[in-house]
Amino acid sequence: MTRGVGGNDAGDRMQRPIVFVAPFPLETTMRFARAVARLPGVRLLGVMQEAPRGEDARMFADLVTVNDGLSTADLIEGVEVLRRRHGMPHRLLGILEPLQVQLAQVREHFGIPGTDPRTADLFRDKARMKDALRAAGLPCARHRLLGSLRDGAEFAEYVGFPMVLKPPAGMGAKATFRVRSFDELKAALAGMQASPQRPVLAEEFLRGREFSFETITIDGEVRFTSFSQYLPTPLEVLENPWVQWCCLLPREADHPVLTEARNIGVRAIEALGLESGFTHMEWFQRTDGSVAIGEIAQRPPGANITRMTGLAHDFDAYLAWARAVVDDEFDGPYRRQYAVGCAFFRGMGRGRIARVEGVAEASAKIGKHVVEAKLPTVGAPKSDSYEGDGYAIVRDRDTNAVRHALQTMIDTVRVHYA
Repeated sequence: MTRGVGGNDAGDRMQRPIVFVAPFPLETTMRFARAVARLPGVRLLGVMQEAPRGEDARMFADLVTVNDGLSTADLIEGVEVLRRRHGMPHRLLGILEPLQVQLAQVREHFGIPGTDPRTADLFRDKARMKDALRAAGLPCARHRLLGSLRDGAEFAEYVGFPMVLKPPAGMGAKATFRVRSFDELKAALAGMQASPQRPVLAEEFLRGREFSFETITIDGEVRFTSFSQYLPTPLEVLENPWVQWCCLLPREADHPVLTEARNIGVRAIEALGLESGFTHMEWFQRTDGSVAIGEIAQRPPGANITRMTGLAHDFDAYLAWARAVVDDEFDGPYRRQYAVGCAFFRGMGRGRIARVEGVAEASAKIGKHVVEAKLPTVGAPKSDSYEGDGYAIVRDRDTNAVRHALQTMIDTVRVHYA
């Protein structure tokens, strides 16, 4: 099924056709599409499984809907429709991690500039990624693909328990499990249906503090870097449903361990071969002080970190992404001017959100620091994500003030389910 809008005058034909791909028009996704639409000389086109509505629909000059927004074949079909109508796309874009390999395959099919399938697969396949990072001499979690219980037993002898299991093409802490014993390993492999044809990725469990490292890379050169800290780790949040997760971008970013992580992160991007775009690397400071890479993604960060990065450095991070992937340009440098944090709201129990308490009290205490918020929606089903059912972003020049605001929110706001 297709839908087309827009004109065919000479002015339109002079614009660069940019195809933005997304299965669904989620708010966090459409922020990036809007940034592309704001670039001069761009005609925004879309391939989606579900079309956007309202103003988001009107910003597309043409949009094709497909049956499966994650299918390479469907995406090729949709882009071909747009190519016939508007000429060869200048760029093919999307920000979701599960889309990156398919986007690269579509680019290769049409000869569109951008990340190629080999590079996209290196970032997406966490086992191959870690092989490449270790080959480059970079510290990362020891790992192995498990196709059988015997593989798991051998890996357990190597790294011990606990260990972490995840799909090779997983993202963040989603579908990730910590196993503490051989019995748990056996049950987890059975539940994940591990086989030689569908192996599961096992990693040593990294103990310590978890951070992220973000970059903007242009023509293979890292032009911008930023850090955030996870409080606590996402895996701990998933394992403990009463914990409300926070993410903090301190104003201070010159600590020696951050310098070490920055050097490692830049070398990781070089080892994996990214040309232009954003990256999001999760890394650990082990209990002995050393640094190890968890994983790195060839996409903008989720969990509101893109928004917070812009707030911390006082620039439009969505527009910076669009400039990188459409124009191969960077408009910085950008200096860290603020501390920024985000508290994600969730509570104990299951079912649908029945009520949210403590919002007025929290607002009275730290409302002056809040720059964006989305409160849990009464009646909505409980989210199974560590990002919870709502959030609030706070900003101040004083890192301690932001830490206090985050603590106040998670101590005061309560989500109840029924």
